[in-house]
Amino acid sequence: MKEKITFVLMIVNGVYKTLKNTSTGFYKEKGSKFLAFAIPCKTEDEIKEHIQQLRKEHYQAVHVCSAFRLGSDKKRYRASDDGEPSNSAGAPILGQIQSFDLTNVLIAVVRYYGGINLGVGGLINAYRTASKEALENATIIEQEDEVLVTIRYSYDEMPQVMSILKNSPAKIVLQDFQLSCKLDLQIPVSELKILDQISELNLLLPEEKHIIIENHGIIQ
Repeated sequence: MKEKITFVLMIVNGVYKTLKNTSTGFYKEKGSKFLAFAIPCKTEDEIKEHIQQLRKEHYQAVHVCSAFRLGSDKKRYRASDDGEPSNSAGAPILGQIQSFDLTNVLIAVVRYYGGINLGVGGLINAYRTASKEALENATIIEQEDEVLVTIRYSYDEMPQVMSILKNSPAKIVLQDFQLSCKLDLQIPVSELKILDQISELNLLLPEEKHIIIENHGIIQ
């Protein structure tokens, strides 16, 4: 009799708060205008693209200051003053992301100079207020980390495998049916028990026909 093998992944359930879509905020002080854009993002490449796009759209602006935080563990973050006095822009923007307990978020604030200097205190208030308004206008949602998993199996096992997946929240992101079958799946970490169901099929299969399960870790 074959021994049942439980498929275990040591992954902490990463539920976090982020934004459903882009939202905006506005603040005006002594002629200077501060336009804040709060944008959901998952990678630094996305962040760079959004900031570059804002610079193109607002080419007459003097500054595009920003801050972001990424990952369910909230350990990746950065703030940019973009030429404003040190810690007068990026830090108060980041402070609002932290205050709302958000991640996978970029806030960029475009400043149009009004001809009068605001001083460090005035700048901190302006960037903080514009950012706060953008987040107050946002739809905040909860999301969960997903794991990328590849499964490989023979055509004979396709009905059983697809039956399990059909009744699960797993998303098929890539499929390759040639000499054998290969699926790339995105699975919420709280639903990884479906991999146990798939691995249990191996109890009825000869070793050479075992379903192979490869864990690629949390999708960043």
